[in-house]
Amino acid sequence: MSPGMLKMWISVGGMALMFLAIITIYLSRYKLTGVLRFVTAIFAYLFMIAAGLTLLLVFLT
Repeated sequence: MSPGMLKMWISVGGMALMFLAIITIYLSRYKLTGVLRFVTAIFAYLFMIAAGLTLLLVFLT
C-alpha cells in the first residue's frame, strides 16, 4: 500500500471518529440521563480528541 493510500485510510478513520463523537455527544446531551449520560459524554470527548490528533497527524505529514 502506498503512503498516500495509507494516509487516506487514516484520515477516513479520523472522520469516522468525528462522526461517532457527534452522535454520542447528541445522545449524552438530549437523550440520556444519569450515569449513562456522563459515561457517553466521556466517550464522546475521547473520540473527539482521538479524531483531532489523527487528523492533525495526517495534515502535518
